[in-house]
Amino acid sequence: MQTIGERLEDARKQKGISIRESAEATKIRGEYLQKFESNHFDLGLSEIYVRGFLRTYANFLKLPAERILNDYASLGHNDSSRPRQPSREIYGRMDVSVASAGERGDRSSAPAAEQSRAQPKQSRSRTNLPAAPLLDPALVLKIGKISAGVLVAILVIWGAKSIIGGIAGGSADTAKPAPLPTVATQPAAEPTITIIAIDAVRLKVATVADGRVLLDATLSRGQSQVVPWPGQLYITATAGENVKIESSTGKRFVTGFTGYNRAMIPAPGSP
Repeated sequence: MQTIGERLEDARKQKGISIRESAEATKIRGEYLQKFESNHFDLGLSEIYVRGFLRTYANFLKLPAERILNDYASLGHNDSSRPRQPSREIYGRMDVSVASAGERGDRSSAPAAEQSRAQPKQSRSRTNLPAAPLLDPALVLKIGKISAGVLVAILVIWGAKSIIGGIAGGSADTAKPAPLPTVATQPAAEPTITIIAIDAVRLKVATVADGRVLLDATLSRGQSQVVPWPGQLYITATAGENVKIESSTGKRFVTGFTGYNRAMIPAPGSP
């Protein structure tokens, strides 16, 4: 019975391709592929990455990936070891397309009628509390007189200023309205993207322009993370099929890939 390495090597040679060509196609370092074909699986990485590389390489060579992984597990390897931080060299590339507004059918909203029925109805309750005491009519009359006096004084002062201003200028100029105060406008909110984990996934988000890391974390199933979107972004994931990406502008990014890959999110406003 052939070993794992012999099956990988035979399949590659039957395709007539070299280790270098296989590395470029799978985005896996050539030295890792050579070790696989030599039945050396100690890559200095955790088991989850070794198994992922084996799956990717087997799929590329059109071999049954699950059988390869089962044979690998029978050698005493499992994925219970603690995962290490992957380097940027072990990732490949993927393409990301922006879904149209018609493809957002997976997000449903409750009908307006159900929402209105869900709101609690306010009922009028009758209480036997005593009515509040009425204001003293004399006090109300006194306040009214004071207010009227103040208003008359303001009108008299305003009229006197208008007359004096007209005499000094030689003509009755129309008063110019005071300029309206400047209304401070709030700056537009910075666009963001929301990354939703369909299943457990390790991912890293960095800017394309300067490589600034915006997120480096592991998300569990159902967990989401909001990340700034200042421009083009690289999103690297250990399992792309477990990643769902939406933007604050209403766009949804469909990954459409599996395994360990890297995607580029276009800048906000790009078609």
